[in-house]
Amino acid sequence: KCLLEGNRNYPLTKEEIENFLKKELFINKIIWLKHGFLEGDDTDSHIDTLARFCNKNTICYTKCTNKNDPHYQELKKMQKELKSFTDKNNKPFKLIPLPLPKAVFDTKDNHRLPATYANFLILKKHILLPTYNDKKNDNLAKRKLKKIFKDKKIIKINSLSLIKQHGSLHCASMQIPKIKS
Repeated sequence: KCLLEGNRNYPLTKEEIENFLKKELFINKIIWLKHGFLEGDDTDSHIDTLARFCNKNTICYTKCTNKNDPHYQELKKMQKELKSFTDKNNKPFKLIPLPLPKAVFDTKDNHRLPATYANFLILKKHILLPTYNDKKNDNLAKRKLKKIFKDKKIIKINSLSLIKQHGSLHCASMQIPKIKS
């Protein structure tokens, strides 16, 4: 969704964005999510907060099970979309739901922050998992990722400071310039 927001790639059309990505990334299929959001998110629904490829046939995604949570309906629609997606050979993806952490609120104005376990960081031998002082869901997310990344050590990182900046681990690792020595 964020690629199609007017403040991002205007005046490019969806087709022009797709053609550019296919050419630059040497890929032949683009999957577009129409649904999914996190309250407090100021990124126009960056994908790394909602759903992530773990390997070529596995996607983990943010799932809300609380029908009273404002995310429930939209994340349920996203889950339905994900179930309809196929790879380039028309095979469905293996889907792994990650829990939605208990709500985290800004201490200044009490608005909800976009806490998510999908913003984990994949490293060579480790997975850095953002956590939010939600022992039950922090541990559940760790167990789910360990089933996918059997050869990697899952390290929980308290990300409350990062989420107060409206980002998390994966976000914080992006666009770090290379330092020339």
